[in-house]
Amino acid sequence: MLKLDHYDKLILSEMQSNGRISNLELAEKIGLSPTPCARRVKRLEQSGVIKKHVTLLDQEALELKLSVILTVTMDRHTPERFDNFEQTIAQFPEVIECSIVTGQSADYLLRVVVPDMDYYQAFLLGRLTRIDGVTGVHSSFVLRKVIDKTELPLEPYSSR
Repeated sequence: MLKLDHYDKLILSEMQSNGRISNLELAEKIGLSPTPCARRVKRLEQSGVIKKHVTLLDQEALELKLSVILTVTMDRHTPERFDNFEQTIAQFPEVIECSIVTGQSADYLLRVVVPDMDYYQAFLLGRLTRIDGVTGVHSSFVLRKVIDKTELPLEPYSSR
């Protein structure tokens, strides 16, 4: 695992806020010259700390008005059942997050984004519940996002 120093954390913080920041601008903001700054960014990318660069889109502007949190229960806990579910669900563009969870009666937690309730009903009944092994689905509809951020905490233990 890569050991992050003060400058690495500054770089990551700035890049999480603005992924399109130029190297020159980044170097100025963190107090390094451009060449060492670029080397650090490259090292962070090569080590996997920076996984990829993305553009965040406005869900409302794209008329994806309904966000749904789903729990999915499987009939059997076998590797084959889970593999089949995961391979199938990965093909659904509406599913923007899928995690195996513990501490609940469900096996999976999904986050789904769709245009409206009619679309969601077709997705749920026409595709999701037809996956082999799915025995239960519980849907919760997001009324309002209270916190909606993508930045990871870089100093998670500083408040202790």
